[in-house]
Amino acid sequence: MRPSGRAADALRNVSMTTGFSRHAEGSCLIRMGNTEVLCAASVESRVPPFMRNSGLGWVTAEYGMLPRATHTRGDREAARGKQSGRTQEIQRLIGRSLRAVVDRKAMGEMSITLDCDVLNADGGTRCAAITGSWVALSLAFRHLVKMNVLSSIPLIGQVAAVSCGIFEGTAVLDLDYDEDSNAEADSNFVMTSDGGLVEIQATAEKTSFSDAQFFQLMGLARTGTAALFEAQLQALGD
Repeated sequence: MRPSGRAADALRNVSMTTGFSRHAEGSCLIRMGNTEVLCAASVESRVPPFMRNSGLGWVTAEYGMLPRATHTRGDREAARGKQSGRTQEIQRLIGRSLRAVVDRKAMGEMSITLDCDVLNADGGTRCAAITGSWVALSLAFRHLVKMNVLSSIPLIGQVAAVSCGIFEGTAVLDLDYDEDSNAEADSNFVMTSDGGLVEIQATAEKTSFSDAQFFQLMGLARTGTAALFEAQLQALGD
């Protein structure tokens, strides 16, 4: 029995609230169980110096956790004057994941930054950030089309992410903190709506896991991301 009482292949309750950040060109507050992440897309009419005159757009991300997003207060990274390695790794992952489904040539030379702020953390924050950011990015592109900045939405698909793990010998989908902190293995799968894989992060925490268990996790991830793709479209009214 999972601590939450969910079936092995069940996601936590998922909701996506659009327009939560009133000033951003696109925003989405995603809730996966008790994990809540605010994703806001901001548009700039320029690209980083290394991309000037390339004819390509740029999509990137920043990630952070509020001090009391977890059980105990964490220092603000701004106060420390340095981002942690974990923060840098996650925001690069979010950026890579979104760029995998964007036609950057069709964007032209503009940048969109996704700010992902974790309001409450109960496992799977990076996965929620990726899934919610795709919705925020989609809304930003729709805004640019409405404003006649772009002639069409330069998305070539959807991207979503979900965690899976081996908990008490069983492969389970969408780990919360209680499971994640006690899992024999945990993984994050980033997938596209056409069945592609963007990134897999898989780690044995206690003992190694087999090929068969890995493919069980991948199967669960496909089930989970299929549901998330549908939730994304519902959030957009499609």
